[in-house]
Amino acid sequence: MRLEPLPYRVGQFSSGTLSLVVVLLAVIAQGLYAFSYQLTEGLVVTGMRDVGTMSGSTWGLYIVFDIYFVGVSFAGISTAALVRLLNLHHLRPVSRMAEVLTIIALILAAFSVLPDLGQPLRGIVHLLKYARPQSPFFGTFTMVIAGYLFASLVYFFLDGRRDAMICAARPGRLQRFYRLWAAGYRDTPGEQERHRRVSFWLSLAILPMLVIAHSTLGFVFGLQVGRPGWFSALQAPAFVILAGVSGVGLLIIIAAVVRTALQAQDRLTPEVFRWLANFLMVLTAAYIYFMLVDWLTMTYAAPLHESRIAGALLFGPYARIYWPSVAALVAAFYLLLRQFLTGRYRIGVAVLCGALVNAAAVGKRLLIVVPSQTHGAMLPYPTGAYSPTWVEYSVIGGLIALGTLLYILFSKAFPILELPEPGQEVVRR
Repeated sequence: MRLEPLPYRVGQFSSGTLSLVVVLLAVIAQGLYAFSYQLTEGLVVTGMRDVGTMSGSTWGLYIVFDIYFVGVSFAGISTAALVRLLNLHHLRPVSRMAEVLTIIALILAAFSVLPDLGQPLRGIVHLLKYARPQSPFFGTFTMVIAGYLFASLVYFFLDGRRDAMICAARPGRLQRFYRLWAAGYRDTPGEQERHRRVSFWLSLAILPMLVIAHSTLGFVFGLQVGRPGWFSALQAPAFVILAGVSGVGLLIIIAAVVRTALQAQDRLTPEVFRWLANFLMVLTAAYIYFMLVDWLTMTYAAPLHESRIAGALLFGPYARIYWPSVAALVAAFYLLLRQFLTGRYRIGVAVLCGALVNAAAVGKRLLIVVPSQTHGAMLPYPTGAYSPTWVEYSVIGGLIALGTLLYILFSKAFPILELPEPGQEVVRR
């Protein structure tokens, strides 16, 4: 008897997918080689140097992408939670994609910190021995990496039990895995009601945790009173908004890829992308406002050291990153607003805007981390500079490839789209 295949090509690897996996493994291997080289030779092989007398930046590309990955994770679980709380049925198809994005992004964020420590094992031991709970750094690891990730995993486990039960009913190599995930779930009316109730309250608890976690990450910079360019009350809310911008933008890209790869036009309809595009438009507008307020403050009435950083951003060595980032955000907002006003939504335009805002988000993260270290010294130190080396690019490339590989492997082990309710027909549009 021929077994019915699992939905959404679970367990099926095409030649194109296998080729992509090989390429990703090669990029990961290059990243591991660069990381091992850094462990052997030390941080001197990177572009990072001490601030002040060495005229460098102690934080570089690793911390930039740590902040970026944490930001991407924000939109994932927040979208899933809002779908549950507000009954946004149009966005149900992207709920699981968003949850997986959150978990993988948080794992990558934790990994991106390790190479920045120089000696990761020593750094972890010292964190346990000398941690100060009143420090924003401590909150970053406990709230963001630990508590945030744990809450996301619990939510993801509960949300996937029903589909795991359906997959476990079909014989296969992963049947035990599905049974373990289902954990005895039978989808009875009582279990459905209990599941809805638990998921609702967990979603309600996750949302304030998200805001607190990302605000804490902003406080790492915003509470540095002796570092011009960082000390600002706008850092925490700006971190939250830009996290939403980059996360929703990346979710649009992932949804478009899944729609094409799985031929899921019946589930990922244009209506899904319309909602995501409008959400991205609002977040982008909010961040542009924050950016204008920050720009006006720095140029109109800033102290000497703040104005020095403003000059470096607007007209100095960082202008080649600053202005393209601003242009990408403004262009994305214009395209999204035009779609909204005309009512003509195109998935390709939404994907383009998602790519633009993510490129801008990486640039803005770098402009937050580096210039205040190279140009923000309050003592008479020479102006610094920072230029990443091949080691940093290789490690970050390896992390991005690892995240992509994990996403692909999960989609081949479990349905990346939530299965329809029993007896429910999917309407094709």
